[in-house]
Amino acid sequence: MSSYWLMKSEPEEREPGVKFSVDDFEAVKTTSWEGVRNPEACRMMKEKMRVGDRVLFYHSNCKIPGVAALAEVCREGYPDYNAWDPTHRYYDKNSTQEKPKWYMVDVKLMKRADHFVPLWVLKGIAAGEVDLGYLTEEQVKEIGEMTLLRRGRLSVQAVSERAYDTVVQMSERGGWTEQKGGKGLNTGLKRVRESGARSEGVEKRRKRTRGA
Repeated sequence: MSSYWLMKSEPEEREPGVKFSVDDFEAVKTTSWEGVRNPEACRMMKEKMRVGDRVLFYHSNCKIPGVAALAEVCREGYPDYNAWDPTHRYYDKNSTQEKPKWYMVDVKLMKRADHFVPLWVLKGIAAGEVDLGYLTEEQVKEIGEMTLLRRGRLSVQAVSERAYDTVVQMSERGGWTEQKGGKGLNTGLKRVRESGARSEGVEKRRKRTRGA
């Protein structure tokens, strides 16, 4: 039985070698999810993620954060060998080949979202400020209970099947105005404020040249 996840990546070049956007993901198709240094997030990858699990690929720590694509786990947890390399940005002297401390999985791109699903829309739905019309009360409740809206800083998060399906539906149907650098909703829907531009913690970072 599949599980469902949300995994964050930074789409903007804030630091050398950390950018990995949906465009980069489309270019390489499959990538290792190295560099996660939060114990809880790492434990999920090591112990809970299985091949075939579905993933919401999330742009984070950027002007307009949100779900940019759908992905799938294609290799289960294995040691993050970058932690053993003293020259690597993710080096950790406390992690060794004999006793690895950090783990990663491989993830493959399934599909870029037809409609980018911004954090401000998800927050607006949960707050009752946005009504897309096609979502049921149960779906709205599931959105409001997402870890993203409760413990947003965690870079790898479990997602309920219903919440995952709801976000996928939103990515297919849209219903808000998607403006670069702006925000707004189509006629008949309330406008909500963007509040996700601040840093959301340590996201998954890797060089865009990494492939399968």
